[in-house]
Amino acid sequence: MKNSIVLGVLIITALFPIRAQEYTPEVLTGKVQKTMQDEFSGLQPEVVEAFHKMAAAAAEEGIKLKIVSGFRSYEKQSEIWNNKYKEYRKDGLMPPEAVRKIIEYSTIPGTSRHHWGTDLDIIDEEPGIKEKVLDPQKFMEGGPFHKMKLWMDDHAADYGFLLVYTDNSDRKGFHYEPWHYSYAPISKNMLKAYRELNLVKTLRTSRLLGGQILTASFMEQYTKEQILDINPDLID
Repeated sequence: MKNSIVLGVLIITALFPIRAQEYTPEVLTGKVQKTMQDEFSGLQPEVVEAFHKMAAAAAEEGIKLKIVSGFRSYEKQSEIWNNKYKEYRKDGLMPPEAVRKIIEYSTIPGTSRHHWGTDLDIIDEEPGIKEKVLDPQKFMEGGPFHKMKLWMDDHAADYGFLLVYTDNSDRKGFHYEPWHYSYAPISKNMLKAYRELNLVKTLRTSRLLGGQILTASFMEQYTKEQILDINPDLID
């Protein structure tokens, strides 16, 4: 009898994924403590398993998939943000322009999909490129990662991975990122939960450089463009 109950719970869990309200604000904003040992640290187990299966299939075609950025904590994203802000201010940009420049590719800490353990920046390790790997030009025809891009276009979705920031001229928000994939079976539910957060309240206590720019109206537009203007297949 006990085994039957356990089996029933497992079946229900498989059929009905985690509800949006079960993700805490701390998990959704990366304010969790994780020990980072390798590129898989902080990723959800199902994501790691799916990536390994995808990487094994790609390897048969001479493509060596490598994660260059997976889970990213709130603290790490804050470090990235503050360093870029200092750089742009040193270059002469005023605070509003510096913030706008940052969010061409980088997120406000607490709003990164990398906080969720579902999103990966992926390249092909086979060509041996070490510097400036997250460059859209490297994924285009003639670039070292073009073969990988073509393979991912055809096969990534078979393993649950979808490109987040697509090459769509009508899309606003973050620029095209041919390296950023999200594990849709989990991230779609996490995005649902994330949309329920009050970002202004959640980020109010953050000590970010340029934080005075992040007003309620700014965050409303940021949510609409940077957070939600993504691959529509990642939104329920």
